[in-house]
Amino acid sequence: MRVTIDPLEAARALADGHLAALPTETVYGLGARADQAHAIAQIYVAKGRPAHHPLIAHLPSHDSLDDWGREIPEFARKLAVAHWPGPLTLVVNRTKRAGDFLTGAQDSVAVRVSAHPVMQAVQGELVRITGDTSIAIAAPSANRFGQVSPTSADHVIEELGAFLSQHDVVLDGGACGIGLESTIIDCTGMNPRMLRPGAITIEQVEATTGMRCTHDSKVRASGTLQSHYSPRAQVILLTKEELQSGDYIASAARVGMLATADIPTMIGLVRLGEPESLQDYARLLYWALREADALELKTILAVPPPNEGLGVAINDRLSRAAHPK
Repeated sequence: MRVTIDPLEAARALADGHLAALPTETVYGLGARADQAHAIAQIYVAKGRPAHHPLIAHLPSHDSLDDWGREIPEFARKLAVAHWPGPLTLVVNRTKRAGDFLTGAQDSVAVRVSAHPVMQAVQGELVRITGDTSIAIAAPSANRFGQVSPTSADHVIEELGAFLSQHDVVLDGGACGIGLESTIIDCTGMNPRMLRPGAITIEQVEATTGMRCTHDSKVRASGTLQSHYSPRAQVILLTKEELQSGDYIASAARVGMLATADIPTMIGLVRLGEPESLQDYARLLYWALREADALELKTILAVPPPNEGLGVAINDRLSRAAHPK
């Protein structure tokens, strides 16, 4: 494994069929060419990911949508125009270009266009090297399956360094700006259907499409298992009042606390974060969960933010992290 800040080095690794951990505006992804089965297989091995779980293909631009998807409804095109590049993944009916090894043998493919300038630079170099203007990069989060997503290159190295080969690359593009995975919308039916909440909210989806966004999709997608994004520490979700009662604080063990800045630190707890906004909470969340493990805490007491806007995505990740493994 090599660590670099050069997008060209990462693009060359990808072009040669190797892996590259890449920064996006959401979290770091573990990338491989989306058109090569043997390259994709290395992602599954490195992550310990079940083979039937589909991946997201990161397209070089909006213009590549029709190369990977077919029979795309008008509401999906509206979403792409309004929110790409950005933290929105669309699930559409696949073309022959999207193989079973990418889609988990489903008839649909998940696609998005990242807004991160370093990721865009890698894709530009990959297009130049291959001569393929629609070449995509499959890039699930760069962590072991089910564990906490990485928001920095250091996180990737700590977790996946032992599972990457000497030909693989970690591209350090700094900390991720959003800190939570992309919103996923199923666009294979008559209306948009939410598969995973993210920074693009359901209200934005409905405003863009003029349609009601439902939750009745049966498509398999990344990050939708009940237990996911989980640190080794036990995560317990509490209200502000429950936390301040002190009933959950065990004196014999070190316990972490994650809550907004307006909630004071309880005596005896390790403060893992005090975000002042929903955006702060999202950027901090995965760092805080990883920090708890680094400090060998047994328990994290987390007070979820209001369940509105970006708070819906934050609470989705918290509830999955707190679900029994």
